[in-house]
Amino acid sequence: MSSFNRRLLLLSGLACGLGAVAACGFAPAYGPGGAGTALMGRVEVDAPNTRAGYLLTQEIETRLGRATQPRYALSHTITLDTQAMAINRNNVASRFNLLGSVAYSLRDLETGAIVTSGDVNSFTGYSSTGSTVAVQASERDAETRLMSILADQLLTRLLAADLPPPE
Repeated sequence: MSSFNRRLLLLSGLACGLGAVAACGFAPAYGPGGAGTALMGRVEVDAPNTRAGYLLTQEIETRLGRATQPRYALSHTITLDTQAMAINRNNVASRFNLLGSVAYSLRDLETGAIVTSGDVNSFTGYSSTGSTVAVQASERDAETRLMSILADQLLTRLLAADLPPPE
């Protein structure tokens, strides 16, 4: 009698799936030969001139490291907007959405050519109920969270760009 072994079927399917992924040229972003190695410690971010710019720069440099020998320059323009989302019966807004977008371009410092550019956008919310200090803290926290989200999106786009491997 033949016995059906699900574990064997699962393992063979997993092995084929991993083989197919490896065959298509998949490599971890920060592994050897990955796109992350072309960016690590090699991207000089424009100096921030706003709190949002500082937060975005901090997030990018935390993930890629501060450029010691920059190969690329990252320019960005941040746009923030606040929208009232909830209004109480006294016609006072009690919840806001903070909308943000970052237009960016990555320039090769050796050739001056723009390697990739685009924009990313997202939003986060905060409550405006409570004391003035609580509302200000809530708004600042929302801005911090939004810049982290936008930095993640921006870095994902940069990692997907077709960059030459580091020398």
